Amino acid sequence: MTEQVRPPAGRYGPSAQWQHITEAHITEEAAVDLTGFKSNAVNFKLALWNPQPNGVRYLKALTFALGMRLTPENRERLRRTRHREVGRPYAVRCNGEPVCLDYLQAVHEVEFLAAQLPLDGAQVMEIGAGYGRTCHTLLSNHEVAGYTIVDLPNTLALSRRYLETVLTPEQFAKIRFVGVTEVDERVRGTRFDLCLNIDSFAEMDPGTVHDYLELIDATCDHFYVNNPVGKYLDETLDGHSQGAEVVRLALNSGLLRDVIDIHDSEAVREQATAFVSAYRPAERWRCVAQDRAVSWSYYWQALYRADPEPR
Repeated sequence: MTEQVRPPAGRYGPSAQWQHITEAHITEEAAVDLTGFKSNAVNFKLALWNPQPNGVRYLKALTFALGMRLTPENRERLRRTRHREVGRPYAVRCNGEPVCLDYLQAVHEVEFLAAQLPLDGAQVMEIGAGYGRTCHTLLSNHEVAGYTIVDLPNTLALSRRYLETVLTPEQFAKIRFVGVTEVDERVRGTRFDLCLNIDSFAEMDPGTVHDYLELIDATCDHFYVNNPVGKYLDETLDGHSQGAEVVRLALNSGLLRDVIDIHDSEAVREQATAFVSAYRPAERWRCVAQDRAVSWSYYWQALYRADPEPR
């Protein structure tokens, strides 16, 4: 039986836990100087969990909040995308369905695309597919004709292994894996209904992005891009934990390198104009849909359609 610890200060006094908190954090000095108290140990005991050791708690809280807002259509998209538990993601349960942030974003991406163009029967190319979450979701919800993934060798090996594990043999057989050194040889001769780039153009050299945009112009009818609208230099977000050199590399990659307040909705919206312009593959392309992307404040998504070449 657990021993009951009596309050140290009378009938209405603090518990032993709060006696410790008062002595260690909410001191008399804290009531004198209000400078910064909402972002230090004082408020972390009164109102907020300290975000540094509680990152997973906040990730799950974000996932839960967004997961509970899924439309019935997106819940069905999620259910049809089987084996999402592979890799042990940080997940929550919303209305009986496990939800992780990766696939929550993926069903929103598919929703955005499906509202604008037919996906059944489409030939799709994805540049930089990560481990393959969007490919998995698309192939689980639409009868695409073929799916080509272009990526770096190590990432291709990961996506190949993952997608072979989570997809049916028939679905997996639709995928072509193309290394970056094989693009001209294996991609240039193919026609695609849709090209995707999600969260990788912003991490490439500008010249490489322009090469890919030229490839998209030459081979594709539609182009969907989902990337940051700019850069940030807010050390409170991650403490620059990977070092100054990694920060320098990040600031010098991609086409959109203006440093903005990524948690200012108006600043992000203002940059969206530059985003839509920067990712337009060529003059004949027009943006047919754009919006904020779920779930990060500074990500934007746009879909472009190519006008037919003049005869």
